[in-house]
This record gives sequence, structure tokens and C-alpha cells, in this order.
Amino acid sequence: MKNINLSSIFLLILSLSFVVSQSHGSPLSSILDVTPTSENFITCLQSNSNNLTAISQLIFTPTNTSYTPIWQAAVNNLRFINSSIPRPSIIVTPTNETQIQAALSCAKKHGYELRIRCGGHDFEGLSYTAKVPFVMIDLVNMKSIDVNVSDASAWVQGGAVLGELYYAISRYTDTLSFPAGICPAVGVSGFLGGGGYGNLVRKYATGGDNVLDVRFMDVNGNILDRKSMGEDLFWALRGGVASSFGIVLAWKLRLVAVPETVTFFLVNITLEQGANDIYYKYQYVLPNFDRDLQVSVQLNSEYIGNTRKKTIRMLFRGLYQGGIDTLLPLLNKGFPELNVTREICQEVRPIQASLLFGGFTPSTPAEILTNRSAVPRLSFKSTSDYVKTPIPKSGLRKIWRKMFESDTFEALQMYTFGGKMEEYSDTATPYPHRAGVLYQVYKTVLFTGQPSDTTAVSRRRLAWLRSFDKMIEPYVSSNPREAYVNYNDLDLGVGSRTFKEASLWGDRYWKRDNFKRLIRIKAKVDPDNFFRHPQSIPVFSTYLSDI
Repeated sequence: MKNINLSSIFLLILSLSFVVSQSHGSPLSSILDVTPTSENFITCLQSNSNNLTAISQLIFTPTNTSYTPIWQAAVNNLRFINSSIPRPSIIVTPTNETQIQAALSCAKKHGYELRIRCGGHDFEGLSYTAKVPFVMIDLVNMKSIDVNVSDASAWVQGGAVLGELYYAISRYTDTLSFPAGICPAVGVSGFLGGGGYGNLVRKYATGGDNVLDVRFMDVNGNILDRKSMGEDLFWALRGGVASSFGIVLAWKLRLVAVPETVTFFLVNITLEQGANDIYYKYQYVLPNFDRDLQVSVQLNSEYIGNTRKKTIRMLFRGLYQGGIDTLLPLLNKGFPELNVTREICQEVRPIQASLLFGGFTPSTPAEILTNRSAVPRLSFKSTSDYVKTPIPKSGLRKIWRKMFESDTFEALQMYTFGGKMEEYSDTATPYPHRAGVLYQVYKTVLFTGQPSDTTAVSRRRLAWLRSFDKMIEPYVSSNPREAYVNYNDLDLGVGSRTFKEASLWGDRYWKRDNFKRLIRIKAKVDPDNFFRHPQSIPVFSTYLSDI
């Protein structure tokens, strides 16, 4: 990464303060519309900052007119946009690393917790809400991407989102990509910090498996790379939730080879059209299929026509790393029941596939991927599971019956694993959901049409989701029942006073051995537990060997 040398802002602030006091007789805090509880932090930031940006463009408090729009801009789960949700005392939008160092130092000095936001897609709002006074560092201005085609790598700043990464790569080449997720507005740092899977997971494993280096700021403001931080911390950052340990400033990524033409298809069927049998076979076939093929399955209940009878609709979305003429013989031989025909296939460039999965048409200008506001935002609650043994037909029928009990505002998304993931041990990175996983299950209920998640209708939807989670328990992973940390779920637990309490959720995200290793690393890197949130890696007063 190239560093930008910036001159000091302190003299500029002093001169601004002098002119203001001479002209209007008002203190700087009055000009900045800060609250008294924020003045010490802002004064501290002034004295520690070295850049040319006016202070009013970097700091926002609740009395600033820009505060609410800036905070709401990346609140991607709309259930957190209501008056009862606690918001930052101060928002800082840095443009360089020096400003981040200053914000970190001043937050520690004046008793604020810190939250780091890039994409804002964390399901429980942990990057932009807290029940204690906190400063939110929004990395929206730190999103540069340097692509190096010659050595198939890219340096990506911590504030970039996946759509910006895909677009940046496409400007140089159609034969390289990065194995990341499908939603273009997801932050690169949040994605990689949880390991991260996507359409290339069966061929190239997780995003975290393809990180080459990290530029990282620790709790003392030191800037480290892979060599200076050591392999333990480098391991932890690629799946152990990086924000538990410090602030990722930039990631160096390994770009992976893709063909110039890929094939997208969509199969849309209902139970009446044989979906039950097709889904049953999907569990056996596709996790063991050619690793150039990824297929996700979306399921939801719906009414049949104008009747009160319900069915289950399944959407099989496929992406094949190659052309139609190669894909069709493979599917006709291995999974003819899916009935993929030439007519429902589209050959597109890799960047056009990103558009399709982002909800756009392949003819949409690729620049739309850099527009963070182009992705619709929803109000929802979600949970996750992993399936390691095919669910029998009797179990599938139970699932459909349970879905019929909802009010059609539910959805399930199955994501196929296998392939390259079978070659990694559970401890290769903190992300442990590897060999033996057939597919991941993502479950969600929407609060569409409801003013909040506390209305009677919303509470019924939440109750349905929790009852569904209980019903499906016999058919998903166990000991522990695994969950994906990037789909964080505070219902799993938030306690961390003891290892036993923390393991209720920690074991599910990382499994026991990885969780213990993360705790040991945390104790070395951030022994006073400054970087914390309700499900961050905890620090204990006793050694794990004594537990």
C-alpha cells in the first residue's frame, strides 16, 4: 500500500479557532456543534491529528445535521433504525491512518469504547450500536484498491466493499477475481474478518484462505504487517473477527484465476413440480460435484394462486466457471433431474455474474457495484446452521410443514460446500466449517410492513424463526451445533464472564480448539480487552490451561 504524507492540521485548527474567536466571540466547540461530553475527545483529536482536512469534515456528533444521515448510510439492517437504538457519541470518518491512530488514542484516554464500521452488514448492528458511550470510526473514506495483475494480488483498504473490489479487478482483467461473497455492499474487512465464503468457495475455499498480508493497527496504535505481527495474530484476523483484536487498515489479497466466460442459470420449481425429490438428491450430488459449479438454493413458502393452500418454491441458482457446452453434459450426466437447459443459461463475463447475484441485470453498467446505496436494505432477523448428513425425505416434509406455519415472510438459503473446502483442516484458519459440510443453511424472517421488530406481527415472526431452529436441530451439525460468525446472532448468548459462559456461542462460531487459541491470542494482543462488543473474543483473569 502507498502511504500518503499529510502535513499537520493542528496549526490550521489553531488559526481557525483564532479567526472564529476574533470574529464571533465563540469557542470552537460552538462552531462544531459538539456536546459538552464530546469536547474532551475532540480537543484530544485536534492535538493528535496530522492532516489537512477540516475538522468539521471528520467529526460528527448528534447535534450536527450530518450526523444522522452518516450514521444511517450503512445501517443495512433497518430494524436498528429507530429511536430506541443507542447511537455513537461521536462519529469519526478518517481519511488516513494518522487520524485513526488519534481517534484510538483519544477514545482510550477519555473512556469511550470503539466500534469500527466499513460495510455495516453485521446482522446485529455491532459496528454501529452499543449500550455504552462509544466512538464509531467509519472507514467509508478509506477504500482505495490497488490491483496488481502481474502477480495476481490486490491491496484493499479496510473501508472498501466487495462491489468496489470486483469492479476494480474488472477494470484490469476478466481472468482474475477474488473468492468473496455475493452482496456488493458487504465490507471487505467484515467479510474477511469472519473467514468469508462465496461463489468460488468450492474451487478456492474461503476469502480468509486467500489473504496474503494485512496492514493492522493494534491497541497501542502500532502498525503491523504479517511479518511483524507473527503468524498467530495473522491466523486470528482471517476468521476470528478481526475487530476483536484491533483495526485492519488494509488487506493484501491473492487473486484467483477465472475464465473469461462463466455460465449462470436459475431453476424455479415448486413441490407440485417435484421439488422435494430434487432437493433430496441435491444434498447428495452437488457437494461432490465438479468444483467449478456452485449452486445455492432459496426456499420460501407461498400461496398457490388465490387459494389458502401453500407450497414451497425453490430457486436453484447456479454459477459455473466455464461455458454452457461444458456445463450441460456434466449436469445431464450427474443431475439430470435439475433439468438445466440451454434456454435458461446465460454466458456472461465474471463481472456480469457479480451483477446478477447483486440483483442487477448483466447489461447494467458495472459501476453500479460501487454504489453502496443501490442495494436494497431490509429489516430482518437471521440465523445459520451447517448440514453434514443429508436430511431424509421425512425430515424435509417436516421442514415444509413448518414453513407453512409462517406468514410467508420467511426464507431459507442453502449454500453448497465440498470441493476445495474438503482439503482444509478445521484449524487452518479460525473458520472451522470445512470437511464434511454439505451445505450451509441461512434462515431469515423479514419485518416487511412492520414499523419495528416489536410489533405483534414481528414477534410472531421471531417466534416462528426460533421454533424453526428448534425443529431443525436433529438435521444439522451437533457437538457443537455450528453457526457462521458473519451471520452473528446474539440469541446464541453474549456472556463472557467465564469460559463456560462464552463457549455457549464461541464454540458454535469457531469450535473449541480454535476458540481457545483465539482467546490466548487476544490475551497477548489486547490484554485489557479494549476492542470488545457483546460477542468479541473475551479476556479472562485465569489461564485457559486452568479451565
